Amino acid sequence: MNENNLKIPNHVAIILDGNGRWAKKRMMPRNYGHAQGSKVVEKICEDAYRMGIKYLTVYAFSTENWKRPKEEVDALMKLLRNYLETSISTSKKNNMRVRIIGDISGLSQDIQEKIRELEEASKMNTGLNFQVAINYGSRDEIIRAVKALSKDVLENKVAPDNINEELFSQYLDTRGIPEPDLLIRTSGEQRLSNFLLWQMAYTEFYFTDVLWPDFNKDELLKAVEYYSSRTRKFGGIIE
Repeated sequence: MNENNLKIPNHVAIILDGNGRWAKKRMMPRNYGHAQGSKVVEKICEDAYRMGIKYLTVYAFSTENWKRPKEEVDALMKLLRNYLETSISTSKKNNMRVRIIGDISGLSQDIQEKIRELEEASKMNTGLNFQVAINYGSRDEIIRAVKALSKDVLENKVAPDNINEELFSQYLDTRGIPEPDLLIRTSGEQRLSNFLLWQMAYTEFYFTDVLWPDFNKDELLKAVEYYSSRTRKFGGIIE
């Protein structure tokens, strides 16, 4: 299908899976796979924006990832620090707005400060809206939202009768960000893994056996072609 004839999704979410398996196939440590995977993220951001995608959200580190071996978690935090070190200049060069979703209070203080600095520095950029889920779990996000909403109800800031889906969405980490049109998960796994459960009520799912470090523009195009081929009726029901 010609790229120019595709129906381009406004918002694509990606579960970046398979870094460890990719490294193992090459007799390398898992951390090597994560490092290669992080380079792919940067390239896919460029490809997605050129394709016409306006929002891209990637699942980088879940609330469950803390259970991984300490060596692997430390390596992932090092990768995150390296990304944050260079991301302000990169986001400026690419006119990209970067937002972090997840409970950043669970991260070290220096990482929290860099996140706030990055979000502030890039908030006026008008290119790709890039969301990175770090220390993120959808159930955790919903519980935090319920607590915040409950507090506002107790303080008479919100009337219980006024609570609806739209209002509740304003308490989520993704407030102000449209819901994903397309979810891509690499490596052959076919589950959501506690990612954007509320937001993906009507999202199209695309699963591929490709491991994340091997994902590229051609693979992204295949996913968008799949999305473009789907026919949606009112209310999100597929014909």
